[in-house]
Amino acid sequence: MSKRIQLTITLGDDVEAALKKECPQMVDFRVISQALDARGAQRGSVPRWHYTCEVIVAGEKFAAFTQTFPHRGPLKQKPIIIGAGPAGLFCALRLAEYGVPCILFERGDRAHARMKHIARFWRYGEFDPDNNVCYGEGGAGLFSDGKLITRIKSPHVDYVMQRFVDFGAPPETAYISNPHLGSNKIRALISSMTDYLRSKGCEIHYNARVDELLFDQKQKEKIVGVKLHDGRVIDGEHVVLATGHSAHEIYDFCLKNNIKMKAKDFAVGVRIEHPRRLMDKLQHGQWCTNPELGSARYRLSWENPDTHKGTYSFCMCPGGYVLSSGTDADGIVVNGMSNYARNSPWSNSALVVSVKSGEDFKIENALSGHAFLRKIETRAYQHSLEFATGKEVPAQSLFDFLDGSLTQKEQMPKSSCPSGLVSADINSLLPKFVGTHLKRALKEFDRMIKGFVTKEALLLAPETRTSAPVTIERDRETLMSVSHFGLYPCGEGAGYAGGITSAAVDGVKVAESILKIRLE
Repeated sequence: MSKRIQLTITLGDDVEAALKKECPQMVDFRVISQALDARGAQRGSVPRWHYTCEVIVAGEKFAAFTQTFPHRGPLKQKPIIIGAGPAGLFCALRLAEYGVPCILFERGDRAHARMKHIARFWRYGEFDPDNNVCYGEGGAGLFSDGKLITRIKSPHVDYVMQRFVDFGAPPETAYISNPHLGSNKIRALISSMTDYLRSKGCEIHYNARVDELLFDQKQKEKIVGVKLHDGRVIDGEHVVLATGHSAHEIYDFCLKNNIKMKAKDFAVGVRIEHPRRLMDKLQHGQWCTNPELGSARYRLSWENPDTHKGTYSFCMCPGGYVLSSGTDADGIVVNGMSNYARNSPWSNSALVVSVKSGEDFKIENALSGHAFLRKIETRAYQHSLEFATGKEVPAQSLFDFLDGSLTQKEQMPKSSCPSGLVSADINSLLPKFVGTHLKRALKEFDRMIKGFVTKEALLLAPETRTSAPVTIERDRETLMSVSHFGLYPCGEGAGYAGGITSAAVDGVKVAESILKIRLE
């Protein structure tokens, strides 16, 4: 029987030797979690590693995740899944493992073809409403930091991690705490996953946007299929809505057809980008060039004592890139991503301010939060179009943002953003309370990481897609819409996930719910 050992060692010390002291009979080990403590590095204290390791002695083996799936055979009508992001793909995968093939519709193309559309958008501003950073095989997770961090407690997390490994993720993904894949590795394994689904009898239709959900003529609250953009009608009594947090056409359809939804809280702000060498120095001190440490990370949070509103870092991408990630021709959005090696010359993070529904914007209907975000994104695009070509991302040096000055083009810090930059007064693009809270929080963050506020830092805006602005309400037990029988709101777009792992887990849960109803 393996056992877990927690230990702390100084940078440069050998973890295996330290484990041998704790367990002389050890014959092998694997790292479950590894956390860097560099809080004293700026004052000359040597960074330390905190480890949790699993060790085995002679005659023992590491436990491997296994799960069996009794064959249940196809349903009378194949379940329909809308969206090939993590939620939709893992829903399809779980169904297929029980012998239940599905029909999956994705409005965009396969990952390799999608990449070509996105590259043209970044370089030439040629926007494709169905193939962009949010739409296409793999969803928005295909262009993220690839962190599989999750705070949810679910028995399905181990399953999700093991399946990532099965489709090409590094083996340690199955057991290490909070693994990081990077965008480049996620793209490859998502394609492997969809190939596997096809081999199990699943139909996957690309460039097939679903425009409407179809309702029974007599029972208006019962789903009976979907209608595609090209006019095709597909019958199905189980429809999984896994469209992601940016599919506003589906939100509009749900609102018009009385599918029960409600506005929810979210966060809005900017991306802050530093030279990676600078952030490494601020976090790791004199050890910043030590290859064992890699690119420095940080997590910052501060609550304004006057308003009790939080400002925090989100989706920190060490050694990453800032990307133009909008899903509308007349809107600009920024997001961050990094590859597995995290070796870009820049590091970035979202800095966002919490936005309370009903307090920071009026709730006229369930999509009032979406309208609030669209105004910001459209304002950013209009500024870019007026002073550049419309593809360039609004940007301002951190010093100028705090001082209220425009950043001259020749003084603009260099950036990783492939779309180019346009000088902007970011305060004028964001709601007043967001800019005010950002300014005060930045001063606090500079106390937490001395030197965080620097002339080399750049702000890019707006960061508006931290989470869905709406929840499509569902029953806690059946996971079915509370208003429409046969409809399963799923994943981040429906308001039930906050990242790759939690979205995948939600897809598994919905699949299990469909199977349970079928058995009953």
